[in-house]
Amino acid sequence: MSVEDKRAPNGWIVLDKPRGMGSTQGVAAVKRVLREGGYPKTKIGHGGTLDPLAEGVLPIALGEATKLAGRMLDATKTYVFTIQFGEETDTLDTEGEVVARSDRFPPLAAIAGVLDHFTGPIEQVPPAYSALKVDGKRAYDRARAGEDVELQARKVTVHSLGLYRHAELVSASSLPTDAAEQDEVWTPKQVRGDDQELESAFQTTTGRPDPYDPSAPLELAESVTLEAIVSKGTYIRSLARDIALALGTRGHVTYLRRTKAGPFTEEQAISLDKLGEISKGASLRNLLLPLEAGLDDIPALSLDPDSAQAVRQGRVLSDLPQANGLYFAKSGNVPVALVEIEGGTMRIVRGFNFPDVAE
Repeated sequence: MSVEDKRAPNGWIVLDKPRGMGSTQGVAAVKRVLREGGYPKTKIGHGGTLDPLAEGVLPIALGEATKLAGRMLDATKTYVFTIQFGEETDTLDTEGEVVARSDRFPPLAAIAGVLDHFTGPIEQVPPAYSALKVDGKRAYDRARAGEDVELQARKVTVHSLGLYRHAELVSASSLPTDAAEQDEVWTPKQVRGDDQELESAFQTTTGRPDPYDPSAPLELAESVTLEAIVSKGTYIRSLARDIALALGTRGHVTYLRRTKAGPFTEEQAISLDKLGEISKGASLRNLLLPLEAGLDDIPALSLDPDSAQAVRQGRVLSDLPQANGLYFAKSGNVPVALVEIEGGTMRIVRGFNFPDVAE
């Protein structure tokens, strides 16, 4: 590789974090491959914790981009998650012990109907198994030690909540009728949906009911997959618990994937295997997103060389024509600072330490 390729990197790696890995382990993996790839020691941090049992988008900031990691913590995030009805666990996911059971399974129509009640500003009690601190100690440490953890309800915002997909019904009409086609014996258990090979979560033995026929059987859901766009501080496990309770049953999360964090999407995310190629000589440039990728919702502001130098020196620029708001100040292609303009006066929010020439 060229000397240019080995300079300390600045920008973002969006990792598709696998289930079972913690967020700090993801950061450690990036540090390791950069070290093994011969890159200088670089400051690295992640843009929002993702539980070990969750997978998906984990933005990892390198170098000057770490100055924007706090903005990622505050950013809106999108999740796809599956609620399994009938059991609630102490961790509200598959890792914990069952603490409550219910033999009630909600109708599909009821699930769709209750989601509006969890959209908008809501209050939720975080899980006892969470990283929140209680008297200086992590809640999950207290819970694992057998303590009763009581957390206060917090205000969060669910911007959007809906069914992620509708599974097809397994109905009597789909059973083989020709003996020649019936390679296996269909059992009530399979039709009922207990067979793991069936993908449907909403199954009956008689097909989709007539919605205008009060005697028609309801489509009962053993599980449902939802998509939620939420604010900072929202716990999907708590949301799943509360949805199940609102439906008169119990529930826990069996699948959780973050598909978007701030401006970063799962289409931009790379696997651990792809990340590992850096340590084997692959170019980091092909995987690294620029610093400004974390600022796609902020307009750019071009500065002339004198103004850029003034901003770098911390001097105030006045009588600017731009409207009030945040701006990403650049000199040519070189990031200068994240600035705020109010009443024509520019204030530096975050300054970036880049050379005066474009990289």
